[in-house]
Amino acid sequence: MSLYSPEALDALHRRRQTWEESAVRRALARFPERYDDFSTISGVPVQRLYTPLDRKNADHPAELELPGEYPFTRGIHATGYRARLWTMRMFAGFGTAEETNARFHYLLEQGQTGLSIAFDMPTLYGYDTDAPQAEGEFGKCGVAVSSLRDMEILVEGLPLDRITTSMTINAPAAILWAMYIVAAERRGIPRHRLGGTIQNDILKEYIAQKEFIFPPAPSMRLVTDTIEFAAQEMPLWNPISVSGYHIREAGATAAQELAFTLADGFEYVRWALDRGLAIDTFAPRISFFFNAHNDFFEEIAKYRAARRIWAREMRETFGAQNPRSWHLRFHAQTAGVSLTAQQPLNNVVRVAIQALAAVLGGAQSLHTNSLDEALALPSQEAVTVALRTQQILAHESGVANTLDPLGGSFFVESLTDELERQAYDYFRRIEAMGGVLAGIENGFFQQEIVESAVRYQQEVDSGRRVIVGVNEYVMGDDVEIPLLEMDVDGYRRQVHRLNQVRRSRDNRAVVQHLRALEQAARRPDANLMYPILDAVSEYATLQEMMDVLREVWGEYEEPVIL
Repeated sequence: MSLYSPEALDALHRRRQTWEESAVRRALARFPERYDDFSTISGVPVQRLYTPLDRKNADHPAELELPGEYPFTRGIHATGYRARLWTMRMFAGFGTAEETNARFHYLLEQGQTGLSIAFDMPTLYGYDTDAPQAEGEFGKCGVAVSSLRDMEILVEGLPLDRITTSMTINAPAAILWAMYIVAAERRGIPRHRLGGTIQNDILKEYIAQKEFIFPPAPSMRLVTDTIEFAAQEMPLWNPISVSGYHIREAGATAAQELAFTLADGFEYVRWALDRGLAIDTFAPRISFFFNAHNDFFEEIAKYRAARRIWAREMRETFGAQNPRSWHLRFHAQTAGVSLTAQQPLNNVVRVAIQALAAVLGGAQSLHTNSLDEALALPSQEAVTVALRTQQILAHESGVANTLDPLGGSFFVESLTDELERQAYDYFRRIEAMGGVLAGIENGFFQQEIVESAVRYQQEVDSGRRVIVGVNEYVMGDDVEIPLLEMDVDGYRRQVHRLNQVRRSRDNRAVVQHLRALEQAARRPDANLMYPILDAVSEYATLQEMMDVLREVWGEYEEPVIL
């Protein structure tokens, strides 16, 4: 008799009623449950027990799905980690290009299998290191890159033709990507052999992270230019990593992270289609970036639901024919917002559990945060522990030996269905208000995230949500841990190099290429990657190029949402 047959479900329903009235009642009489109701971090109610009754109306019974087959709930590859482990890609960047280059070499020596570049705040906002707007921010949250010369030093000696590189950059993404391409080509590595990802997800900046520069429409034009350029010239590169990570860090629930991220992804697809690109020429190179938060099962369910939704929409709504266009490939990073300055060694445990959720959820790439990141940029010792956490999971825990080991779990499957249901509810609401850009302009996304963040903080403040070492199990004495110390002379050397670049380059050629970039920016049919590459090659600085675009497009001011 089938597990989901009417007869089996009816018999299970009667057994469950008997169990509730007998065994559960007796247990509650002796030991009352800790709360009147249980829920995930995101507020999804969690029942005492899950059975096939909780999936009796599902269109896709768990026991019928297989990894590597549509809709890919159980994974996009038929062999999972048995054939190839996830890429261990530790996010790194601080101070000067020399310091970050040394950290990359160290991480590769320790077994890291991919690079991930963090840029400092001036770079993220399109300013050179010596700009007045950049004062006091040099190298604090990432590496400073103001020109091609910095990028050349940053990637010096790194095997760019054998590893993939991820760059977390958004508004200036096209320019930093061009610097990377030119730096590689001058080492004899052609662009078509380069593999990696630029984050390049500008929509989530308006929604959550707020590192936007230009208004939404020209920003989306620039993103579409990079998608078109990659489709035509860089088949191994992901021109966008649609990022839910920052949406979650801002306070969103798992369902909101899932829904808002995929809605953004659909919007990029629409813009590329409007450009005239065929779906199967670019969709296989769209990647995603998700948070790995504390609620173990909810995170796993989120990744499984994301794969299923993306596959369905790519095939049925957008008409993609290539199965690779249906694959949702994602990088995960453990939740920075969950790290605590109190009892920082506890963060090692948090990161391990979050990383395990990402692995059991089928991540293709993973970054594990370091224990000291609530206090400072990661020290070498802390980042080594974070990398070793991944390596222990991969080689000692056994979790990489089988595919989707929680597939078929009544709880996980039911939670996957619930997150999918909530995501589609959001899709309908977003469509009804006119789409993602309309939702940004009217403050819908921002308001939804604020309400979720407030609810969560209220739970922490009341003690309903326990944070070990913060509102429970508090210790009086601070734990001393070694923190990263950067080169105090780095800023001076960085500015000196920048001035040398300005003096030694062909400034007449720089002016010509900046003028060509301005003219292209004023023509909606021009792809800006080509004039950007030309300007980068002549050592035009980041700010010089960004200032040209600021002059043409203006800067965006977010409306006040009350």
